[in-house]
Amino acid sequence: MSYSQPADHAATATLDDRAPAIIVKDLEKWYGNGFHVLKGISLTINRGEVVVVMGPSGSGKSTFIRTFNALEPYQKGSIEIDGMNLSHSGKTIDAIRQEVGMVFQQFNLFPHLSVLDNVMIGPIEVRGWKKAKAKDVAAQLLERVGILEQAHKYPGQLSGGQQQRVAIARALAMQPKIMLFDEPTSALDPEMVREVLDVMRSLARSGMTMVCVTHEVGFAREVADRIVFMADGAVVEDTTPKEFFNNPKHNRTKQFLAQILH
Repeated sequence: MSYSQPADHAATATLDDRAPAIIVKDLEKWYGNGFHVLKGISLTINRGEVVVVMGPSGSGKSTFIRTFNALEPYQKGSIEIDGMNLSHSGKTIDAIRQEVGMVFQQFNLFPHLSVLDNVMIGPIEVRGWKKAKAKDVAAQLLERVGILEQAHKYPGQLSGGQQQRVAIARALAMQPKIMLFDEPTSALDPEMVREVLDVMRSLARSGMTMVCVTHEVGFAREVADRIVFMADGAVVEDTTPKEFFNNPKHNRTKQFLAQILH
């Protein structure tokens, strides 16, 4: 199944074909204890790009992408998502969150709802879809991620890999223009990682704009258009996978690669 937006949503899309999907300028963030976690980051992500963010633990990767949908506040700089300036306005945040799907390390599924209902609930509650439409789209997405046969089970009856695929289907059900992945395989047993990465590969091939924080080297080599390497709250390198893995420019990058490619 190929991913496509319903006609009514596509008609209201604000993202110009030529406009970047995400524009970050001079982004600064401090935590309450004075720790400077993001240090003047500027980054542009084009429509349809797959950008993988890599870096050592504590480099600010997850914090950075969580600012894109206001899960993390920032103090200075600007973020533009889908042509909208991200501000502290609740209305703006709600509008942006409708266009940006996110998949986390933990699955965050509702344990008391079936798999099908977990995928249906967002479009019904937020987009105001009728139940029949939400059910149809949810079934299509569950088929796409390969677990339609689990639709009437509860999350606790599924493996971790299956639960993460439900989480991806749930995010896609909102018909986002941009998908964020925050280390989506880090909580999985090794044998379950591949099934989640296969879904992400398929999504990338469909043309979805994706920003993925991950240490999955094979995925980054194969799927990414660009790799953004972060260390100590700053972007150290922003280049192609071939250049990143074969010809890193900075010593910090070389140290990191020596650890993950041993």
